[in-house]
Amino acid sequence: MTAVLPRWYSARMNQQEHDFTGILARVRSRAQVGIILGSGLGPVAEEVIVDERIPTLALPGFPAATVEGHAGELILGTLAETKVAVLSGRIHGYEGYTPAEVALPSRLLHALGCTILITTNASGGLNPAFTPGDIMLIEDHISLPGLVGLGPLTGYRGPHPRFVNLTAAYDADLLALAASVAERHGIPVHRGVYVMVGGPHYETPAEVRLLRALGGDAVGMSTVPEVIVARQLGMRVLGISVISNRAAGLPGAVLEHAEVIATVGRALPAIRQLIRGLVAGINW
Repeated sequence: MTAVLPRWYSARMNQQEHDFTGILARVRSRAQVGIILGSGLGPVAEEVIVDERIPTLALPGFPAATVEGHAGELILGTLAETKVAVLSGRIHGYEGYTPAEVALPSRLLHALGCTILITTNASGGLNPAFTPGDIMLIEDHISLPGLVGLGPLTGYRGPHPRFVNLTAAYDADLLALAASVAERHGIPVHRGVYVMVGGPHYETPAEVRLLRALGGDAVGMSTVPEVIVARQLGMRVLGISVISNRAAGLPGAVLEHAEVIATVGRALPAIRQLIRGLVAGINW
């Protein structure tokens, strides 16, 4: 039986490849490392010696970020003597975008020359050993929208592979480098599995128990589509989660976006140091 896509999805998804001609004409700089900054993590971009700062609203055809804590800027410049492209803020499916649109940041960063993606997020702690403010390096992920719904490669008919091997979605060398940088600077980090859900509602306690039973350590509403497309394009990926709250049903759980932003703010000094050390230590 042939699957029938919803009419709205087919109209927006049946495309060969996104055309970044207008954006590349608008942007003078190119980069080696792409960084996506999640909820409340925008101030990390202050580490960059800026060549260009462009609101994403000014980028032709690029979706607008609409969530508090996501500035919606493309920042190009230098970090630790490396050319970087930083997307301060991201877009999410719950804002009304398709999975393919949610993954456009990875395609844009690749078009700008990036071969490495560092993607960050704020997430709820499923692992009872995690406390708000902790940092987790993502070793693997579970995508509930991708497993039961439509993924970011649905409808893709371009030159890159349609069937992407995600056995090692998160680069082992970058994970080892991140762990080494963290140890050198005395930054405690966990390693774990990130689970993506659709949102924007938070999970129920029963859902949290299910996600933990599946092997999840942290849960959020982003990141995975970016990673899938980055791997399709051959980019090396590192994922970093800031544990912003305990998930529903766990002791001390506070499920408010304002609290998420506040907790991430307290973790900013460590994240800044970690990302700077990462970029400085990449072996090209």
